[in-house]
Amino acid sequence: MNIARVDLNLLVYLDVLLRERNVTKAAAHLGITQPAMSNGLRRLRELFDDPLLIRTSEGMAATERAQDLQPVIRDVLAKVEQALQPQKAFDARHSQRVFRIMASDYAESTLIPAVLKRLRHEAPTVILDVLTPSDVSFLDVEQGRVDMAINRFDEMPQSFHQTTIWQDTFSCLISVENPILADFNLANYLQAQHIWVSKTGMGVGVGITPQDVQRLGWVDEALAKLGKKRNISVFTRHYQVATLLAQEKDLVATLPTRAALLQQKNNQLVIKQPPFEIPPFELKMAWSPLLQHNSAHQWLRRLIVEVAGKVK
Repeated sequence: MNIARVDLNLLVYLDVLLRERNVTKAAAHLGITQPAMSNGLRRLRELFDDPLLIRTSEGMAATERAQDLQPVIRDVLAKVEQALQPQKAFDARHSQRVFRIMASDYAESTLIPAVLKRLRHEAPTVILDVLTPSDVSFLDVEQGRVDMAINRFDEMPQSFHQTTIWQDTFSCLISVENPILADFNLANYLQAQHIWVSKTGMGVGVGITPQDVQRLGWVDEALAKLGKKRNISVFTRHYQVATLLAQEKDLVATLPTRAALLQQKNNQLVIKQPPFEIPPFELKMAWSPLLQHNSAHQWLRRLIVEVAGKVK
């Protein structure tokens, strides 16, 4: 039987008829006319090829087939009714839900600590599983296996929902012993040795070289527009490593300002504005349409956006 050709309203009729065992009462319960209910019973008998209800001296009685159907129909309708009920609000304080978030190293260092602090206050038993971009594919996010991805995206599937977390600029981290500080201009910047920090994408990463300007990211693309190129000595995928390496007196790290400001209390490093213009970038949060209306997911999205607005 092709269920697409079945009027599912008939199941509602059958459920009421089997409870009332009376066509007139069933019609009144559903707010329809008795002839309409009688017509519904006729169609039900044709659908199930069974009388379902037969008249006896004591009123209408259910056939054996109808008795077998009654708990099944009731269970089906109960599940449909439950699915159609307004979704319960997410109880953050008592939830033990695990939220899986793909976050770039940049997002993990600048945003996630503040998010976790808020969670410990409002949802102390909620668990965060923070994954790296190389752990996750767009398919994982699309199918809801990962709750959301927080990163800088060049592209993403059109089906994804997304919102901008914040915009950020770039800054340079330089050792207090680096002689470049005496005259930090573009010419000296280009002559210096540089630390490249990953422009992380989705999926398993592969090695790159200084010749891959299009894959190097915003800093090198900005220099390329000026017809310039910096000397990259070290490639790393972690901002913490870049910070440690920047303490060497002959290396310069150019990285997002929010990541650089995490080191503002480090007396071994100086934060400087780059000696050329680098366009700002956006940190985005993306998630599957499958989770768009999930109450727990909606709660976490709101929390992250609120936290991001307060992180400086």
